[in-house]
Amino acid sequence: MTLRSVLVKIAQQEDVNFLLANRIPRRWLTQFVGWLSRVEQPWVRECCLALWRLFSDLDLSDAKTTRFKSLHECFTRELKHGARPIESSPAVLVSPCDGIIGAMGRVEAGSVLQAKGLAYALQDLLYDRDLVRSYLHGSYVTLRLTSGMYHRFHAPYDCRIDEVVYVSGDTWNVNPIALERIERLFCRNERAIIRCRLQPSNLLVTLVPVAAILVASIRLHFLDVLLHLKYRGPNVIPCEASLRKGEEMGWFQHGSTIIAFAPEGLALCESLRPGSRIRMGEPLFSLAGSG
Repeated sequence: MTLRSVLVKIAQQEDVNFLLANRIPRRWLTQFVGWLSRVEQPWVRECCLALWRLFSDLDLSDAKTTRFKSLHECFTRELKHGARPIESSPAVLVSPCDGIIGAMGRVEAGSVLQAKGLAYALQDLLYDRDLVRSYLHGSYVTLRLTSGMYHRFHAPYDCRIDEVVYVSGDTWNVNPIALERIERLFCRNERAIIRCRLQPSNLLVTLVPVAAILVASIRLHFLDVLLHLKYRGPNVIPCEASLRKGEEMGWFQHGSTIIAFAPEGLALCESLRPGSRIRMGEPLFSLAGSG
């Protein structure tokens, strides 16, 4: 058994994993890693990348380049042209990111599942009663990005975005172990609430990128501010953005989670299964009755 496999096996033990990821000064460590990831000194960069590879499933085979000035450049890497084909059917909304499918299904009595046996109220996540009402008969899906995945996210459909609500918060880990132990975890963490008004139907789909430990920074191309722990919230940030299906919206500084909410009239694609992987551009929601 290799050293890597031994270390990974130890880190994957639930109690050890939870202790390492959460019983530490999360905000301080997150800010420190944010600084460290931008250091361009070659030996620092190479040591950080080697450590990252040791504990992650990092795969750069579809990256636009494999030479990076810093760890941050590798975190936020672009893909080769055509690496993520976008489903072109007008009846389909695509996944905004690469991810592992977590809790998913129908919104029940204004609540959704975080993990088996744990639910949270949409009001606690979204902060807006009118927005919550939009999804009382709708669907949701949780997409978890692991640390080695492609970290940029994209528009699920042709859409218009008029505002983003930024909510400052904690930086709990969002892996399955933490989700099973920390109630209302997504409602505690830093996040952005992005309302996507689909064109031309005007249906409202909401994406909620949730930051986590080592990840407390979210970049959106259509805002002139980097959303991070030092930026106070909740705060409504007006904007005017029109995006085409598959167009890049922004990125996380590391892996995290995006929760997508769709109203009645859109349905989760029948092929989706919790625990399975999905790539950006693959079908996520479809017009009800279209498959």
